[in-house]
Amino acid sequence: MSRRGMPRSDSFIDKHGLWSDEQHSQAAAIRARLAQGDIKLIRVAWPDPHGISRAKLLTMPAFLGALENGYNINVATTTLDASGARVFGSFTRGGGMGLPEMTGSPNLIIVPDPATFRVLPWAPDIGWILCDEYFTDGTPFHFSTRHLLKKQLRRLAERGMGCRVGLEVEWYLLRPAEEHLTLEHVGFPGKRGRALRTYPAEPGFSLHSETNFDLIQGAMSALADCYTALDLPLTSIEKEWGPGQVECTFAPEDALRAADNLILFRTATRQMARRLGYFATFMPRPALAGYYSSGWHLHQSLVAKDDGRNLFTADNKSDLISPLASHYLGGLLEHGVAATPFTTPTVNGYRRFRPNSLAPDRCTWAFDHRGVMLRVLGGYGSSATRIENRVGEPSANPYLFIASQLVSGLDGIEQKRDPGPANDEPYSADKPRLPTNLPNALTALEGDDVFKTQFGPLFMDYFLKIKRTEAGRFARWLEDNKLTAGDEPTAWEQDEYFEFF
Repeated sequence: MSRRGMPRSDSFIDKHGLWSDEQHSQAAAIRARLAQGDIKLIRVAWPDPHGISRAKLLTMPAFLGALENGYNINVATTTLDASGARVFGSFTRGGGMGLPEMTGSPNLIIVPDPATFRVLPWAPDIGWILCDEYFTDGTPFHFSTRHLLKKQLRRLAERGMGCRVGLEVEWYLLRPAEEHLTLEHVGFPGKRGRALRTYPAEPGFSLHSETNFDLIQGAMSALADCYTALDLPLTSIEKEWGPGQVECTFAPEDALRAADNLILFRTATRQMARRLGYFATFMPRPALAGYYSSGWHLHQSLVAKDDGRNLFTADNKSDLISPLASHYLGGLLEHGVAATPFTTPTVNGYRRFRPNSLAPDRCTWAFDHRGVMLRVLGGYGSSATRIENRVGEPSANPYLFIASQLVSGLDGIEQKRDPGPANDEPYSADKPRLPTNLPNALTALEGDDVFKTQFGPLFMDYFLKIKRTEAGRFARWLEDNKLTAGDEPTAWEQDEYFEFF
């Protein structure tokens, strides 16, 4: 039996019980919306391992069919690194992974999640919807990061808890300095073409300057309208430090919706910016003179499933946070080093971890302190009590970033981990240092048994190989050019990440 006791249909979605009653109702509302006839095509999108939105464009009959049986895609987008290089031997037995089901780069079935349906405001005859990946027998795809986050949320739900996440993301708005692409911009798998040259959109280095902000007000107003039309809970747009660096903050949402929103926010920002004559990048630290690092600060709290009560709120006047939150905080600190490949997955992102830089360089916490890794906000009686993790980069995969927090925090709760005293001088604290490069971060992750248990050895081996392939290409580039990594971003990083993110 399926929805509301009705007999199960022969559709792929009903046969495998992939939708809830609520999703079936949402799908019915989508069909009614499409019957109006103004939407012509639908982008069915899915996040790749890097957190980049991939998509196919479906005709209306094909999409209506996908609302019953899903839609076929090639597994290939999950087997490539950030340059499009094939990481695994897909055309060998076991697909280079020792998995018979991965032999020959087979098809997956993507199933739309009706809760994510939108109409694109910059292309109002185009619909957009996020999908989950499954094998053809209905088994969830091993390497789907959205499935990984859902698993951690189920662990929370079994304990009567949910997670609320607020997004605070920095990024750059620039002006293209080239009218069109040339062959220099075209690379090949394993080597990206030359990154687009750009001009600054405003002078920068005048924090919250109203005059400088006004230079980009037109673009910001158009983007704000876009976010509102997409039902993204925008709170503010702020002029940050670097030239054209802005920060967008969003009101807290349930964790899965927040992760989905981040995928949509980044892809919408990049597409809208180009239509407005600008260029947007979420690369952590562009290789441009005078450009400051960008971060993604993730605000998180646990809530009661029954009444939404914030479980981080302290009941005692002498406490900043509840005992549950304290143990959760202890877990984030315990696994902070190992989690960095999920919070900071690029070669470029490790350039942020510098003393006195508004980014952390070690695993510390304090109340309302912007130099620590974990900034506690709220306090006794405050329903807005939360932990802000300041380690993330804006190009991180949101499902992995948030899932890594839940894995760490739940371990802290289960083991009753003590976070220790706050660190008001974090850059001199005797605490574990964050990795200074991606290879060291991957080594730390590989040695963490909690992540191996919760994400599974299959996913961990897969993720480590993809990221080590990326780090290895950078190491070879340095060797070929007789260079060292140095303190400043390299041309390789600019080509690799500037346009991809």
